[in-house]
Amino acid sequence: MEIIKSLNEQQQEAVLTTEGPILVIAGAGSGKTRLLAHRIAYLFKEKKVPPRNILAVTFTNKAAEEMKERVKKLIGSDFRPAPQNLRYGAGHLFWMGTFHHICVRILRTEIDKLGYKKNFAIYDDSDQLALIKKIMKEKELSVEQFNPRTMLSVISKAKGELMKIEDYISGESYFERIVARVYEAYQKNLKENNALDFDDLLQKTVELFRKFPKTLEKYQNIFRYIMVDEYQDTNRAQYVFVNLLAERHRNLCVVGDDWQSIYAFRGADVRNILDFEQDYPEAKVVKLERNYRSTQKILDAAHGVISKNLRRKDKKLWTDNAEGHDLVVYKATDEEGEAEFIVCEIQRLVEEETLSLNEFVVLYRTNAQSRAIEEAFLEAAIPYRVVGGVRFYERREIKDFLAYLRLINNPADEISLERIINLPARGIGNVTLGKWIRFARENSLDLISASQKAGNIAGINSNKIDAICKFGALVQRLRDGAKRATLTDLMESVLVETGYQKLLLSEGEVGQIRFENVRELFTVAEKYKKEKGLNGLDMFLEEVALMASTDAIDSQSGLVHLMTLHAAKGLEFDSVFIAGMEEGLFPHSRALLDTSELEEERRLCYVGITRAKKRAYLLWATTRHIFGSTRVNVASRFLDDISPHLVRNFQLPISPAKSGSRQGGGNFQTISNDQKSKHEKDYNFDFRDGQRVEHPTFGEGIVISTKDDLVTIAFMKTGLKKISAKFGKLKKI
Repeated sequence: MEIIKSLNEQQQEAVLTTEGPILVIAGAGSGKTRLLAHRIAYLFKEKKVPPRNILAVTFTNKAAEEMKERVKKLIGSDFRPAPQNLRYGAGHLFWMGTFHHICVRILRTEIDKLGYKKNFAIYDDSDQLALIKKIMKEKELSVEQFNPRTMLSVISKAKGELMKIEDYISGESYFERIVARVYEAYQKNLKENNALDFDDLLQKTVELFRKFPKTLEKYQNIFRYIMVDEYQDTNRAQYVFVNLLAERHRNLCVVGDDWQSIYAFRGADVRNILDFEQDYPEAKVVKLERNYRSTQKILDAAHGVISKNLRRKDKKLWTDNAEGHDLVVYKATDEEGEAEFIVCEIQRLVEEETLSLNEFVVLYRTNAQSRAIEEAFLEAAIPYRVVGGVRFYERREIKDFLAYLRLINNPADEISLERIINLPARGIGNVTLGKWIRFARENSLDLISASQKAGNIAGINSNKIDAICKFGALVQRLRDGAKRATLTDLMESVLVETGYQKLLLSEGEVGQIRFENVRELFTVAEKYKKEKGLNGLDMFLEEVALMASTDAIDSQSGLVHLMTLHAAKGLEFDSVFIAGMEEGLFPHSRALLDTSELEEERRLCYVGITRAKKRAYLLWATTRHIFGSTRVNVASRFLDDISPHLVRNFQLPISPAKSGSRQGGGNFQTISNDQKSKHEKDYNFDFRDGQRVEHPTFGEGIVISTKDDLVTIAFMKTGLKKISAKFGKLKKI
């Protein structure tokens, strides 16, 4: 039992409970990844469960890789993870990966039952958006009236909820009927292109299991022991996928924390974890409440915020770590002062405590907040990285080159063809391209096969026919060569023979940088150099398609990370700055009158605070220039939820000169809570926009505007009211 010796009592209980359903409520920093790794090792070494019968599902590639590394350390040379191209579980290989990775592997084996070819392409966000725009243009739908990105978001949400096209066709509203038209054409185009989008990976796997019970039974018997990480983040499709697989043997272990459910906007449903015991009445529940990451003061502060939520599983995190530093609350005059304080504190801590820059993170509710912070970092010459900005795989030149590779791998891929047909220019315009694509569809041909019969395409001249034939012959030659060449040799041929390298290098210094970015893809491709034929290309494109933004975070880099609160989940840093703790920004304005959204905002605040190991800074500004206007703010209600004895308050800089404030943060003064109370008593509080107030009849609300003695308030229960500030019995919260 060496495997469980290093675990605490609750972790051991979760590992040893191998038969039947089990819900592990794992608080922030409580060692859930460690628990899962030890559980896998225990099943294999002590219970003698074959690796092929164990399935571990994560939400990010990074989490999957970390789990693999931990399991490998526990069981040594016996650990052999299933390779990316595996289509069926072999007895000696472990299946671990994201929902999307697992579904891709199943579909590569089984998707022909649904009428797709097994070499299907996976469309990313930009491919999907391009297809939506194309369909809207064909249907003469105005992109001004119906935003394509909104349309795609609605379709994505529908797929995540397993809603079929028919559910929208019967929709009552005009918008729903428009969505149904686009949704139907979108799915038809995807199938004609032999392509799936990310949501299809789950939806099609569920469809496969529901339509073909024998196929479901096969995978139920393969995956007899199922573990799911971050269960609170599952959407409807993921929930159904997991429960279909588990219904035969019921050995399902889900690990998660309802307090960290923050992805409702992506379709995540916190009810999946809250109602687990209703789905599995015989389930055992284990709570991991010991935290290994943060100080007790940080845990107590986060608990103060989350405890105001009504629908939640009860737990109280504790730690053997030191009580730690007080949380710092800083009130700035504006976003520049807020950013200046962050810079000063980082400089001070680096100098006085020799901390590395990678131990700091700045979190914010919306991406727009990063502007002022980035400007302050640039002025102070502090290196930083914005997580979630333009990522490597989203750069134009990378997507161009990948489109060439995808067309070679899947000759039916219209979106890839449309992207690169004139990179470099080949004289094939949109009209000619449209006729080529229609000809291929009408004759049930892929695009490259259709190009060889271009002479039969009506309405195009001999020059266009020649251009189509030459391009098709080029792609076919590269495709034939791919069956013999290594992946990197194929990529070299594509770069040179298509003329794309020459095109890049003709663009001067910018083109050289773009060319170097494309060459960086060759580094990624090296891992597949031993694969034969198109198999390596298939695996490479699959990996690239499933990349996630936070997977690129480098904890060893000497720079500060800037990211949204949503992007920070699962990460940890020595010192955390949360900027913009203001009503209407955090919590977000759209959550102020919606109880469920407000509870999600609280969970988001809880996640932000618990990213900190030693220090947490909560910042707000009395005025903020954002979204093209100036806001006058009041402090976030979340600050009121934190007990005063856990907090140190900072005043504005004593010296108004900016130049003097960059000396290690020495110009910021701490004030005690007693001083703060006296300061607040002397302050003349007028009602301001965004102010939280309470009325004896109407309840809680937010000040929308003030004029003379009248205050317009949006009350949560009764809507807008105008009330006298003098006689209305309003109380500030």
